[in-house]
Amino acid sequence: MDRHYFLLRRLHSLSGIVPIGVFLIFHLTTNSSIMWGRIFAPNEHGDAGVEVFVHEVNWIHNLPALQLMEWFVLFVTIAFHALLGIYYATTGKGNVKAYNYQDNWRYSLQRLSGYIGIVFIFMHVTSLRFGWTYGGLMPAFDAEHAASSTAVHFQTSGGGVLMPVFYLVCVLALVYHFANGLWTAAITWGLTISVESQRRWGYVCAVVGFLLAGATVAAVAGFTLLDVEKARAIETAMLEGHAAPPPTSIPPEAAPGH
Repeated sequence: MDRHYFLLRRLHSLSGIVPIGVFLIFHLTTNSSIMWGRIFAPNEHGDAGVEVFVHEVNWIHNLPALQLMEWFVLFVTIAFHALLGIYYATTGKGNVKAYNYQDNWRYSLQRLSGYIGIVFIFMHVTSLRFGWTYGGLMPAFDAEHAASSTAVHFQTSGGGVLMPVFYLVCVLALVYHFANGLWTAAITWGLTISVESQRRWGYVCAVVGFLLAGATVAAVAGFTLLDVEKARAIETAMLEGHAAPPPTSIPPEAAPGH
């Protein structure tokens, strides 16, 4: 580790940006479409957010060599970044108690958010790929009813409060880890040498973090407040190749459990 420290540090920071960071941005953009789809793709039939989200999910599932990309991005790269990150975190020493400075707090939060992110990503990936629900903590994802099945999980599991809070904490931890990691990566690669350049780059990273945090809140709020019966009817109509039905024509049997 000491012999190849220079190379490993740069590979670690690079893997956190490409492909992991890019995947995080893409993932949050897709999930938040359940909310922004209503604004930028309005229609007179049903919920445009559901249609946009389902369209994005279907596009992802139809990508060529999807499983190859998932294995590389979700398993190999994340495993490399996580294992090396754990090593750096456990061998480094925080000094927040001795030096209560902003940089020291960011360093400690970077480690904590990394630990949260590792556990959450593992649970998230295994629930989607292998159906592990962890006692109901993770959703039983239905690709054909992606919006409604996710909304049911958010609205019914844990009394309708636990799941939104759980996802907000975990995903916002990932967002902080990425945004703060962008700032430290520039130092690692020698791109921000002076204090002033680090300050300016810090503003950019803060904007990135706030935008991704906004997407996170939009996604969680969108699924938590979604009309499940309406979403189910829209998804069924899209599967059958029909236009989404108007809200007043949703049959009772379209609701989950029928």
